[in-house]
Amino acid sequence: MNFELTMLPVAADINKDIEVIIVIDGNLKHRFVQDKKLLKRAGFNCGQDETCLLIENNRLYVGADSLQSTAIRRATASAIKALKGTKYKSLKIASYTNNGCTYSVRAMVEGFILGSYSFDTYKSKKSKNRIKLITISLEEYNNESLSIEKVSLQVHKGQIIADATNFTRDIVNTTPDDCYPEVMASIAEGMAEDTGLVCEVLKPKKLKKEKMETLLAVARASRHKPRVIHLTHKPKNAKKVITLVGKGLTYDSGGLSLKPADFMVTMKSDKSGGSAVMGIMKAIAELNLPIEVHGFIGAVENMIGGDAYKPDDVLVAKNGKTIEVRNTDAEGRLVLADVLAYAQQEVKADYIFDFATLTGASVVAVGHYTSSIMGHNKEVQNLVVKEAHNAGELATALDFNDYLKKTIKSEIADVCNISNTRYGGAITAGQFLSEFIDQEHKDKWAHIDIAGPAFVEHAWGENPHGASGAGVRMMIKLLENLVSEHTH
Repeated sequence: MNFELTMLPVAADINKDIEVIIVIDGNLKHRFVQDKKLLKRAGFNCGQDETCLLIENNRLYVGADSLQSTAIRRATASAIKALKGTKYKSLKIASYTNNGCTYSVRAMVEGFILGSYSFDTYKSKKSKNRIKLITISLEEYNNESLSIEKVSLQVHKGQIIADATNFTRDIVNTTPDDCYPEVMASIAEGMAEDTGLVCEVLKPKKLKKEKMETLLAVARASRHKPRVIHLTHKPKNAKKVITLVGKGLTYDSGGLSLKPADFMVTMKSDKSGGSAVMGIMKAIAELNLPIEVHGFIGAVENMIGGDAYKPDDVLVAKNGKTIEVRNTDAEGRLVLADVLAYAQQEVKADYIFDFATLTGASVVAVGHYTSSIMGHNKEVQNLVVKEAHNAGELATALDFNDYLKKTIKSEIADVCNISNTRYGGAITAGQFLSEFIDQEHKDKWAHIDIAGPAFVEHAWGENPHGASGAGVRMMIKLLENLVSEHTH
């Protein structure tokens, strides 16, 4: 999908197949709306994401509640979805900004690309999106004067970030038989080669040498050997140093604490955290952000067999802490324990963010569409929540407390891998991870549980059925904010 900018007004004779008009907050009296009577006759209520295609006039109307970037992104995603299956090959649209803020144009571009996504790798008949060219007029909804240079930059950023999100979606949606740890490492190596990132892959011998025994325990019943992937973006004069850590469970059967059959379906999505880190690193490299970023991914498959790790085992993590295993389905935190410890050994960071589909409890707590943000530092938590919302993702903070921390106490080891209560599971999992954050990084770390939004079995907003690429946009927005703060 290609984008071009024009100074011509959108009503001019721009030779495109169809025009897309966003109706803001039900305002059918706006000058962009040319078919008020037809829209009323068609029963178009102007609701957010509601569309009305007037084929005879080659115009598609879509509702948006406001000029906020989140509403605009959803509207353009809905528009491109509504055009799927039609013969239109190009479209034109005006610029919709919130008081001249060109970030809304980036949201428009993201919406078009994210909304046009489909995963049809395993379908015999491929669905094609025929729209190949989108022309954006600099004529603005409220007659704001826009700089073509600023708009062009936002279009460029929108393309990179949406493409990285779709790259992440593809990895998550790929079946476990086609995407196991070795394949995940190959994808990272290929992406690094394309974007100029440095990629190091740790194989079992090196993992053993690095004393990542909890990760190796989770992996040992699988025929697919584990990998730890380290991606690096290191520009000159970097403003900050950031570490990203992702859970890459390419498949999770639950191990000997076997999941019920229904819960095993969609477990290809347990690599969403690691996939998000890959997508973020791809975008960082292509945007060439002036910030040093390290991405660490623990790629592992959790299976059953005679060599499987067991409830009642006591494992020794890389940082020397002992872990009593009471449930082998609480495996992601065991993988992250070692990868977090390794990441802190390798890099002294200004911030550490980990991404994981860690707990069903997060989905119970905040629903399918929201990420849970945890940590010891309220400012860091709030930073993640704020930038997630600015990027169009939903996130909320969940607070640690001493009472829940007591529930992961073990009588025979330093810590237990699962709590002794059925309540507060997202928080106790986060508190378990905090055991593997050293004192130096304690107030620089946030845990991001993306179990809710990472994989949903229906379309929502700009997201399709399946993988959403959760975490990519929020983290790029956060990193841009850190760079901007430092610059000013």
